[in-house]
Amino acid sequence: MHNLSCYNPSSFTLVGIPGLEKFHIWIGIPFCVIYALAFVGNCILLYLIASEHSLHEPMFFFLSLLASTDLILSTTTVPKLLANLWLGSQEIPFSGCLTQMFFLHFSFVVDSAILLAMAFDRYVAICLPLRYNTILTPQVILKVVVSIVVRSFSVILPDVFLLKRLPFCGTHSIPHTYCEHIGVARLASADISINIWYGFSVPLMTVISDVILIAVSYVFILCAVFRLSSQGARQKALSTCGSHVCVILMFYTPAFFSILAHRFGHRVPKNVLILFANFYVAIPPALNPVVYGVKTKQIQEKFLLLISLKKMQRLETEGDI
Repeated sequence: MHNLSCYNPSSFTLVGIPGLEKFHIWIGIPFCVIYALAFVGNCILLYLIASEHSLHEPMFFFLSLLASTDLILSTTTVPKLLANLWLGSQEIPFSGCLTQMFFLHFSFVVDSAILLAMAFDRYVAICLPLRYNTILTPQVILKVVVSIVVRSFSVILPDVFLLKRLPFCGTHSIPHTYCEHIGVARLASADISINIWYGFSVPLMTVISDVILIAVSYVFILCAVFRLSSQGARQKALSTCGSHVCVILMFYTPAFFSILAHRFGHRVPKNVLILFANFYVAIPPALNPVVYGVKTKQIQEKFLLLISLKKMQRLETEGDI
């Protein structure tokens, strides 16, 4: 029975942010605001793209996938964080911990692949504009989406089984606000070398390769842009990539900083690292709709049109009353 309970623990305890317990209520306020912005912003973005026929283009289709994945990423982590900080709900079932861990890592890998697909879209639009519609056909886009989901699912699902095989006979307290692969594996009463090596190889196979391919795409894009004779044409071509570049920087920069901080920042307080990890999964999903709303003229126009229509409907309703 003891061995069975080790391999099938009933639950884990998410400690939260150690050392800042008396500030938990105040810390939860900005996360609640950020999550509300992420939820509303991405839902509006999805509604605009789905309802406006002029936005039914490959770039906006990939953007809708990015918004959907951002909703999964933030919803997987922030509500449990708020329950922990405000309600003291620190316990999470073992199955719930594995589920949270899977969707956390899955959405991260999917986001990275979508950014690569969007970089390819910009490459075709700028370097091969006359062949854009023949290259990025609906069938090709469907194959890209299926490959993104299959790749992400295939590389993240083994994490679940790598954790399920471990015995957890010691402490069940996770010094964090959410479950992630290596953080949970470190609680095991067994050798976790396979977990460590697999956790190291997955980013190399997916995220690092995505970053390299995105960089190569933008090298070709910049070469094509600077070969344009017209200054206006160069500015227009670069402006179409502006929002994508901003999202890339918001996504990868904190991720690599967090990895380096955990690897080399031994003097950085643990609560600072945990706070930064939570801001990383909360802020990009909230800012992505804002960036595309500000940088993309079509989305601006449709958003303003939506607001004006809602206002006219409200005025008409008040007039009828």
